[in-house]
Amino acid sequence: MKFCSTCGATVVLRIPEGDSIPRHVCIACHTIHYRNPKIVVGCLPVWEDKILLCRRAIEPRYGLWTLPAGFMENGETTAQGAMRETLEEANALVELKGLYTLINLPHISQVYMMFRGKLLDLDFSPGIESLEVALFREEDIPWNELAFTTIRDTLKHFFLDRKNGSFQFHEGDIISSSCD
Repeated sequence: MKFCSTCGATVVLRIPEGDSIPRHVCIACHTIHYRNPKIVVGCLPVWEDKILLCRRAIEPRYGLWTLPAGFMENGETTAQGAMRETLEEANALVELKGLYTLINLPHISQVYMMFRGKLLDLDFSPGIESLEVALFREEDIPWNELAFTTIRDTLKHFFLDRKNGSFQFHEGDIISSSCD
Protein backbone atom coordinates (compact mmCIF):
# COMPACT_ATOMS: atom_id res chain seq x y z
CA MET A 1 0.00 0.00 0.00
CA LYS A 2 1.41 3.38 -1.00
CA PHE A 3 -1.47 5.83 -0.70
CA CYS A 4 -4.28 6.49 1.76
CA SER A 5 -7.71 5.43 0.50
CA THR A 6 -9.26 8.17 2.69
CA CYS A 7 -7.33 11.26 1.51
CA GLY A 8 -4.82 10.06 -1.11
CA ALA A 9 -1.69 11.06 0.82
CA THR A 10 1.34 8.79 1.24
CA VAL A 11 1.22 6.07 3.88
CA VAL A 12 4.11 4.78 5.96
CA LEU A 13 4.53 1.44 7.66
CA ARG A 14 4.83 1.87 11.44
CA ILE A 15 3.47 0.55 14.71
CA PRO A 16 0.67 2.87 15.83
CA GLU A 17 0.54 3.92 19.47
CA GLY A 18 -1.14 1.23 21.54
CA ASP A 19 -0.60 -1.44 18.86
CA SER A 20 2.08 -4.09 18.43
CA ILE A 21 1.92 -4.78 14.69
CA PRO A 22 3.24 -2.57 11.87
CA ARG A 23 0.34 -0.94 9.98
CA HIS A 24 0.04 1.41 7.02
CA VAL A 25 -0.62 4.85 8.50
CA CYS A 26 -1.43 7.98 6.53
CA ILE A 27 1.06 10.81 7.06
CA ALA A 28 -1.65 13.45 6.47
CA CYS A 29 -4.95 12.30 8.00
CA HIS A 30 -3.40 9.63 10.28
CA THR A 31 -5.87 6.94 9.21
CA ILE A 32 -4.64 3.49 10.18
CA HIS A 33 -5.21 0.97 7.38
CA TYR A 34 -5.73 -2.51 8.79
CA ARG A 35 -5.16 -5.53 6.59
CA ASN A 36 -7.07 -8.53 7.86
CA PRO A 37 -7.55 -12.10 6.65
CA LYS A 38 -10.10 -12.85 3.95
CA ILE A 39 -12.96 -15.17 4.81
CA VAL A 40 -13.84 -17.84 2.25
CA VAL A 41 -17.32 -19.33 2.70
CA GLY A 42 -18.71 -22.34 0.92
CA CYS A 43 -20.89 -25.37 0.95
CA LEU A 44 -20.60 -29.13 0.75
CA PRO A 45 -23.85 -29.84 -1.17
CA VAL A 46 -25.19 -33.36 -0.68
CA TRP A 47 -27.80 -35.26 -2.68
CA GLU A 48 -28.45 -38.76 -1.31
CA ASP A 49 -24.97 -40.39 -1.34
CA LYS A 50 -23.38 -37.86 -3.71
CA ILE A 51 -21.52 -34.57 -3.41
CA LEU A 52 -21.84 -31.69 -5.88
CA LEU A 53 -18.47 -30.47 -7.18
CA CYS A 54 -17.63 -27.64 -9.57
CA ARG A 55 -14.81 -27.61 -12.14
CA ARG A 56 -13.18 -24.18 -11.93
CA ALA A 57 -13.40 -21.81 -14.90
CA ILE A 58 -11.14 -19.24 -13.23
CA GLU A 59 -7.66 -19.04 -11.75
CA PRO A 60 -6.27 -20.09 -9.44
CA ARG A 61 -6.48 -23.79 -10.25
CA TYR A 62 -8.37 -23.44 -13.53
CA GLY A 63 -9.91 -26.77 -14.60
CA LEU A 64 -9.65 -28.46 -11.20
CA TRP A 65 -12.57 -29.54 -9.01
CA THR A 66 -13.79 -27.79 -5.88
CA LEU A 67 -16.79 -27.32 -3.66
CA PRO A 68 -18.71 -24.11 -4.35
CA ALA A 69 -16.98 -21.43 -2.29
CA GLY A 70 -15.62 -17.91 -2.49
CA PHE A 71 -14.89 -14.73 -0.62
CA MET A 72 -17.52 -13.48 1.77
CA GLU A 73 -19.04 -10.12 0.83
CA ASN A 74 -19.64 -7.16 3.11
CA GLY A 75 -23.16 -7.06 4.49
CA GLU A 76 -23.80 -10.80 4.45
CA THR A 77 -23.59 -13.55 7.02
CA THR A 78 -21.34 -16.56 6.53
CA ALA A 79 -24.41 -18.70 5.81
CA GLN A 80 -25.74 -16.20 3.26
CA GLY A 81 -22.33 -16.15 1.60
CA ALA A 82 -22.18 -19.95 1.40
CA MET A 83 -25.63 -20.10 -0.19
CA ARG A 84 -24.78 -17.25 -2.60
CA GLU A 85 -21.56 -18.95 -3.70
CA THR A 86 -23.42 -22.25 -4.26
CA LEU A 87 -25.97 -20.42 -6.40
CA GLU A 88 -23.31 -18.43 -8.32
CA GLU A 89 -21.01 -21.37 -9.05
CA ALA A 90 -23.51 -24.21 -9.48
CA ASN A 91 -26.91 -22.55 -9.92
CA ALA A 92 -27.93 -24.78 -7.02
CA LEU A 93 -30.21 -24.15 -4.08
CA VAL A 94 -29.27 -25.66 -0.73
CA GLU A 95 -30.53 -25.94 2.80
CA LEU A 96 -27.57 -25.46 5.11
CA LYS A 97 -27.04 -28.04 7.86
CA GLY A 98 -24.54 -26.07 9.92
CA LEU A 99 -20.92 -24.99 9.89
CA TYR A 100 -18.81 -28.05 9.19
CA THR A 101 -15.16 -27.05 8.79
CA LEU A 102 -13.16 -24.00 9.77
CA ILE A 103 -9.66 -24.08 8.32
CA ASN A 104 -7.06 -21.36 8.93
CA LEU A 105 -4.47 -20.62 6.23
CA PRO A 106 -2.26 -17.98 7.90
CA HIS A 107 0.39 -18.11 5.16
CA ILE A 108 -2.12 -16.62 2.69
CA SER A 109 -4.25 -14.77 5.29
CA GLN A 110 -7.44 -16.72 4.64
CA VAL A 111 -9.99 -18.53 6.78
CA TYR A 112 -12.22 -21.15 5.13
CA MET A 113 -15.69 -21.72 6.60
CA MET A 114 -17.48 -24.61 4.91
CA PHE A 115 -21.09 -25.56 5.65
CA ARG A 116 -22.75 -28.92 5.11
CA GLY A 117 -25.74 -28.50 2.84
CA LYS A 118 -28.58 -30.47 1.33
CA LEU A 119 -29.38 -29.88 -2.34
CA LEU A 120 -33.04 -28.92 -2.62
CA ASP A 121 -33.37 -30.35 -6.14
CA LEU A 122 -31.34 -31.56 -9.10
CA ASP A 123 -31.77 -28.33 -11.05
CA PHE A 124 -28.11 -27.27 -11.12
CA SER A 125 -25.77 -26.13 -13.89
CA PRO A 126 -22.41 -24.40 -14.28
CA GLY A 127 -22.29 -20.81 -13.12
CA ILE A 128 -20.00 -18.21 -14.65
CA GLU A 129 -17.01 -19.41 -12.56
CA SER A 130 -17.53 -23.11 -13.37
CA LEU A 131 -16.77 -25.16 -16.47
CA GLU A 132 -19.04 -27.95 -15.29
CA VAL A 133 -20.78 -29.22 -12.18
CA ALA A 134 -21.46 -32.85 -11.31
CA LEU A 135 -22.53 -35.16 -8.53
CA PHE A 136 -19.92 -37.65 -7.29
CA ARG A 137 -20.10 -40.72 -5.09
CA GLU A 138 -17.19 -41.10 -2.68
CA GLU A 139 -15.45 -43.65 -4.89
CA ASP A 140 -15.71 -41.33 -7.91
CA ILE A 141 -14.29 -38.14 -6.34
CA PRO A 142 -11.40 -36.93 -8.56
CA TRP A 143 -9.00 -36.74 -5.59
CA ASN A 144 -5.96 -35.96 -7.77
CA GLU A 145 -7.83 -33.15 -9.51
CA LEU A 146 -9.06 -31.24 -6.44
CA ALA A 147 -8.14 -27.56 -6.51
CA PHE A 148 -7.39 -26.93 -2.85
CA THR A 149 -6.17 -28.76 0.25
CA THR A 150 -9.03 -27.21 2.25
CA ILE A 151 -11.54 -28.92 -0.07
CA ARG A 152 -9.74 -32.27 0.12
CA ASP A 153 -9.68 -32.08 3.91
CA THR A 154 -13.36 -31.11 4.12
CA LEU A 155 -14.35 -34.03 1.88
CA LYS A 156 -12.20 -36.50 3.85
CA HIS A 157 -13.84 -35.37 7.10
CA PHE A 158 -17.28 -35.72 5.54
CA PHE A 159 -16.80 -39.25 4.25
CA LEU A 160 -15.26 -40.40 7.54
CA ASP A 161 -18.05 -38.79 9.58
CA ARG A 162 -20.68 -40.30 7.29
CA LYS A 163 -19.10 -43.73 7.74
CA ASN A 164 -19.12 -43.24 11.53
CA GLY A 165 -22.75 -42.07 11.46
CA SER A 166 -22.14 -38.72 13.17
CA PHE A 167 -21.14 -35.36 11.73
CA GLN A 168 -18.77 -33.35 13.90
CA PHE A 169 -17.46 -29.80 13.53
CA HIS A 170 -13.83 -29.80 12.34
CA GLU A 171 -11.33 -27.00 12.91
CA GLY A 172 -7.72 -26.96 11.80
CA ASP A 173 -4.76 -25.13 10.36
CA ILE A 174 -2.86 -25.51 7.15
CA ILE A 175 0.41 -23.76 7.84
CA SER A 176 1.86 -23.95 4.34
CA SER A 177 0.67 -25.65 1.19
CA SER A 178 1.32 -25.54 -2.52
CA CYS A 179 -2.40 -26.21 -3.09
CA ASP A 180 -3.91 -23.20 -1.32
